Amino acid sequence: MAYFHLKLVPSRSTFPHDATSEEMAAMERHSVYWRAQADAGRAIAVGPVFAKDGAWGMALVEVADEAAAQALADGDPVIAARLGFQFEIAAIPSLILRQVAAPAA
Repeated sequence: MAYFHLKLVPSRSTFPHDATSEEMAAMERHSVYWRAQADAGRAIAVGPVFAKDGAWGMALVEVADEAAAQALADGDPVIAARLGFQFEIAAIPSLILRQVAAPAA
């Protein structure tokens, strides 16, 4: 398995502050999609990033290879909606993850 950072870049730097109803509907489907990826163990963390130069989305995923990371990006409903969003994918060669304690019995 390998780790990848997926950066979802919107079509403009003012998004989501001026999102259209069509974009918001696509983003709702996007959220459902990524929740399913997290539940399936493929997505480790997903969420918006409000940077000084504009907002963008990030996903940290654990998948077999870059093709699988690309397939996750391609399957995102916001990409399928063809609203000008695009993913940038970068490999993460090593990653330190925090250990999660087992729940008390």
